[in-house]
Amino acid sequence: MASTKERVENIDGTCTCLAARQAARYLTAAYDQALSPSNLRSTQFSILYRLARNGPLTIGELAESMAMDRTTLSANLKPLDRDGLLEMVPGEDRRVRKVVITNAGLSRYRMAFPLWQAVQREFEDSFGQKRAEALRSSLRSVLQSGFSPWSEGEAASSGE
Repeated sequence: MASTKERVENIDGTCTCLAARQAARYLTAAYDQALSPSNLRSTQFSILYRLARNGPLTIGELAESMAMDRTTLSANLKPLDRDGLLEMVPGEDRRVRKVVITNAGLSRYRMAFPLWQAVQREFEDSFGQKRAEALRSSLRSVLQSGFSPWSEGEAASSGE
């Protein structure tokens, strides 16, 4: 255990990851609370959105679109599958599984959408619409920066 008298470098205000994680936890809590009447968490809502908009998708495609590693995505898919909101079906190549939103999943997404709209509007009213747009643009730019958190092997693997 480090002595309390030892000097520890101050990374407050300089660590991009810390700032992003703090903001993400803060926003996630707000969106999760707003979505709670739909029995969806913000990540689950986002997964259902991706599938409703772009599905069916392989696990790899869905993970890439969510900027998640496949293991984390798989853990997030389990409760949605259990609740009948999505299904895992064989793809054209039977070695590859596709994730498909069910009618129940689409119905739950549609029920949750007005809740999402309300919290989205509340955030933009509080933070400022132009600042919120700039924030989203900056965050999307991070995904295009070439700074890759996942190994080439995982990013290159296709299928699930």
